[in-house]
Amino acid sequence: MSQGKPSPGELEPIELASKDELQALQLQRLKRSLKHAYENVAHYRASFDAAGVHPDELKSLADLAKFPFTTKKDLRDNYPFGLFAVPREKVVRIHASSGTTGKSTVVGYTQNDIDTWAGLVARSIRAAGGRAGDIVHISYGYGLFTGGLGAHYGAERLGCTVIPMSGGQTEKQVQLIQDFKPSIIMVTPSYMLNIIEEFQRQGLDAADSSLKIGIFGAEPWTEAMRGEIEARAGVDAMDIYGLSEVMGPGVASECIESKDGPVIWEDHFYPEIVDPETGEVMADGEQGELVFTSLTKEALPIIRYRTRDLTRLLPPTSRAMRRMGKITGRSDDMLIIRGVNVFPTQIEELILKQPKLAPQYQLIVTREGHLDKLDVLAELRPEISGRLSEVETDALCRELQHQIKTYVGVSTRVRVMASESIERTLTGKARRVIDKRPKAQ
Repeated sequence: MSQGKPSPGELEPIELASKDELQALQLQRLKRSLKHAYENVAHYRASFDAAGVHPDELKSLADLAKFPFTTKKDLRDNYPFGLFAVPREKVVRIHASSGTTGKSTVVGYTQNDIDTWAGLVARSIRAAGGRAGDIVHISYGYGLFTGGLGAHYGAERLGCTVIPMSGGQTEKQVQLIQDFKPSIIMVTPSYMLNIIEEFQRQGLDAADSSLKIGIFGAEPWTEAMRGEIEARAGVDAMDIYGLSEVMGPGVASECIESKDGPVIWEDHFYPEIVDPETGEVMADGEQGELVFTSLTKEALPIIRYRTRDLTRLLPPTSRAMRRMGKITGRSDDMLIIRGVNVFPTQIEELILKQPKLAPQYQLIVTREGHLDKLDVLAELRPEISGRLSEVETDALCRELQHQIKTYVGVSTRVRVMASESIERTLTGKARRVIDKRPKAQ
């Protein structure tokens, strides 16, 4: 399926730069970004002063560790435009999070920011095997969510033909794929599974479609999920990473020639891994929380932003820049069940190892008395559903229950249901966890 390694002439010089060249550029841009934030954003001036540091003290990349972190709370506390570093009239676009857990986090972009973003998404699509003239079907949601428009502008910048489908209308998604014959799809991995299932409902095989490359992001997904999608859709499944606070999609992206983790575009975003508890910077290769500092953003410079994503930094392979490992979970949505740390992706891995189970699942957390309970809802594959006896289904439940206990270390109640029993995502990220525990007062 792989499209092959691009020629050096197709790459930007920075993608092939030496370590010294890259770090010199990073230091130059980091000094400018810290100065820009300090001089133009009251929050950063106050936080730097409180920490007893000044942008002039940055003499090396390692000196960044002296500066304070930025958190999602800081963005919410400065809602809506308090972190903008340029006059509001210089902001040409605003995106925002959904705000389901509080006030939205608002981000702004100057025209230069939009141009940079489009260029980095174009770089990401090219890294995934896309080229000018390819037809790109975009099923990320459009609107305040950065996914749809971020992918759209990047695909156009690369010279692709864009189908701005957005999310939902799954039957129409399949119809347009069949009629317009795109070679690339950009979508969340969970919604890609919905599209594959719709192909099946229509008596079609997604692997026979025109799609050759899938660029998937906006939610954590596993290597097992990659294998599932590639086998069923006949595509190279590529990982793209981003978050609105840092830019949007295109902060990092996988290269098709290696498919070994998203390359962080380090000429625009400086990554660190820190201990989630202490905040201490950790060495490359060690697991911890991913932190980003923007190097070129104008409207909303972001300094040492704690993403809460747990991963590790890996050495360069296909490009001159470091890669990030698969996200194993988040430091702020990690489930703690009777003292055991549980990430949904751990259970996803085990479900996908069961050939009779579909990749759809849901975790429901409740509290009975003083004890937390975890229910795992899984469902049978369509070709199996209705064919297993109650005894066989019970055996499947017990097997998954045993696997979770053995590898994750937590006791669960497992229910295996008929195909399509679990709610499907229509417009974006899958709702994998439902936490019904009473909130602390």
